[in-house]
Amino acid sequence: MADLNDIAVFVKVAQYGSFSRAAHSLGMPVSTVSRKVTSLEEQLGVTLLQRTTRKLSLTAQGRAYYNRCSEPLAHLLDAEQVLTETQRKPEGLLKISVPVIFGQEVFYEFVSAFLKTYPKIQVDLFVTNLFLDLIAENIDLGIRFGELKDSTIVAQRLGKSVRYLVAAPDHLKGRAFPTKPEELKDHQCVLLNGRNGEAEWHLVSGRKSVRLHVSGPVSSRDFDAVSAFTYRGHGIGLLPSTYCDEQIRRGELVRLLPGWSSEEIFVHAVYPTRRFLPSRLQVFLEALKAWKTPLWLPLH
Repeated sequence: MADLNDIAVFVKVAQYGSFSRAAHSLGMPVSTVSRKVTSLEEQLGVTLLQRTTRKLSLTAQGRAYYNRCSEPLAHLLDAEQVLTETQRKPEGLLKISVPVIFGQEVFYEFVSAFLKTYPKIQVDLFVTNLFLDLIAENIDLGIRFGELKDSTIVAQRLGKSVRYLVAAPDHLKGRAFPTKPEELKDHQCVLLNGRNGEAEWHLVSGRKSVRLHVSGPVSSRDFDAVSAFTYRGHGIGLLPSTYCDEQIRRGELVRLLPGWSSEEIFVHAVYPTRRFLPSRLQVFLEALKAWKTPLWLPLH
């Protein structure tokens, strides 16, 4: 099959009727344009252009070949231009995966404002605690808390989260408050991702660190449920500060062992590759990094 670049050069020469004018349009030396046309003729085994010192004209085969090539080539160039412009313009479908913690009004308001700013972008939102395979599911971006196990994806830190030990006043009535982390094993706890009624909590205080097994009557895979049962007095919860700061201020929750908390947990935006990021993804990333959200704490 003939080289598409050579065909494009020939079409340009035929349109201008001049090697020099075609060369100027293409930004190539005249010698390169002439060589590409000659190469195309040799590949096809026909003479496409009749060359004299005074005139350049298409042969009968050249005219027939030009008529066949010019329109499909124009369609290819149009397709390339459309694809390039789509890559540059913030438009098209953006598939986003977020954890269940994002399934609340504050995030929906953020997405709504984003869509109003970029009306040519559509969003397909997956709200799930499953770590979906971004490539297999054709997802543009995911937001994830904690350690990232997939080293093949690109990650940008958005913020951080820290979890406090809290309990409802009703749960604490008639019970001694724990005075050190090890005493938590003697208390009912509300668990995240517990197994067989148990979970491991990692707590830090300055340079001190402790891992301990706790148990309790209820476990769930998302913080909405963990917080709901903690608020209702079913045990001590290890909740993100964004889930309990306001309740602590109002006296609806009591913070226990205030010198201890979880280690810092980082929030990441993850996506499959750095190369050729479509502008719709670039502007969404920029909006995420600028968002003043209660769902995580700023990095600084």
